[in-house]
Amino acid sequence: MKFMLLIYNDSSMLADLPPAEFDSAMRGCLEHADELRQEGHLLESQMLKPPSSAKSIRVRNGRQTTHDGPFAEAKEVLGGFNLIEAEDMDEALSIAATFPWASTGCIEVRPVEDVEAVRRRVTAEPSLSRS
Repeated sequence: MKFMLLIYNDSSMLADLPPAEFDSAMRGCLEHADELRQEGHLLESQMLKPPSSAKSIRVRNGRQTTHDGPFAEAKEVLGGFNLIEAEDMDEALSIAATFPWASTGCIEVRPVEDVEAVRRRVTAEPSLSRS
């Protein structure tokens, strides 16, 4: 079963970390990711650029609006994600708790919908290959 771990960080807490401590946490996170990948748990992992680089769009009544930055009003912002493989939610939560970013923000653990199962259910055409 696949789970998305959405990493939310409190920017002020990260900014308060001494550079050496941040680098150490980041190094540990990357090493941990390598271990999870070798164990078959980590499928994908990426960091996101700062919220100031984001734009949000909405389409309402055929009209598109674009806003600078993420639209959410929160001090914790989405900083990255990890796509993992776990037996169930309990194992996914256990894996998420091992990331250092749980101490500077929040890690949302959410099951991933099987898009191919949805495709079959709604009888959509098969996806094109990505070559």
